Amino acid sequence: MGDSETGPRTSDAAPVDRVVAVVLAAGAGSRFAGPEHKLLAALPATSTRPAESVVARSLAHCLDAAVGPTVVVTGAVDLDHVIDAAIAERSSTHDGPALTTVANPDWETGQMSSVRCAIAAAAELGAARVVIGLGDQPGVAPSAWRSIAHPGPDAPIAVATYRSRRGNPVSLSSDVWSLLPHDGDHGARALMQIRPDLVREVPCDGSAEDIDTVEDLQQWQSS
Repeated sequence: MGDSETGPRTSDAAPVDRVVAVVLAAGAGSRFAGPEHKLLAALPATSTRPAESVVARSLAHCLDAAVGPTVVVTGAVDLDHVIDAAIAERSSTHDGPALTTVANPDWETGQMSSVRCAIAAAAELGAARVVIGLGDQPGVAPSAWRSIAHPGPDAPIAVATYRSRRGNPVSLSSDVWSLLPHDGDHGARALMQIRPDLVREVPCDGSAEDIDTVEDLQQWQSS
C-alpha cells in the first residue's frame, strides 16, 4: 500500500465504509517562499475552527464530512504531529472516521504517484469509490466532500465545481481506477479531459483555491 516502514498510523474511530476520503499532502510546495512548508503555515481561527496550519484545516474539513475512512498521503514534509493532533481530536469526542497515513516514496515524480498511493490504500480498505482532495485547499468545505461522495451509479467521476469552475475534491469509482495515467502531475484531470462522458459536475459551496505562495497565504490570513 506504500506505507512507511513503521506501517500506517490509524485511529479506529469509525468502521470501514465503501467510500474512502483522501487528502494529498506529499508535494514539496516549491512555489512557497515562507520559512516553513506551506502546509504548516498558520491560518487564523474561524467561527468553527481554531487557529491551525493549512493542512490541519484541510484535513479537519475532510474529517468533518465523515464520508468514510480517511487517508492522508504524505511525502516531502513530516506531518506526524498534525496527524497525531487530528487523531487525538477525534478520539476525544469519539466522532469521525478512521484516519490512516500512507507515505509516498515517489512524491517527487508528481501528483499522480500520490493518487496511485491513495487508490491502493482505498482498495485495501475495500472501497468502491475514492474521494480525493488536496492538503493546501483549506476552503473546501465538509459539504463539498459529502456532495461528491455519493454521486450515483451514472457518475463514475464526480468533480466539485465552484461558480461553474472545476476544482476539488474529485471522486472516482473503482470502475475507472485502471484508466488513470500511471505518472505525471495532473491527478485525474487528464482522464476527465479524454473521457468527459464519465464526468458529472457537482456545484459546491466554499472554495478550492490553493495556497501556493506567500501572497496566497496572506490573503487567507487577512480574510
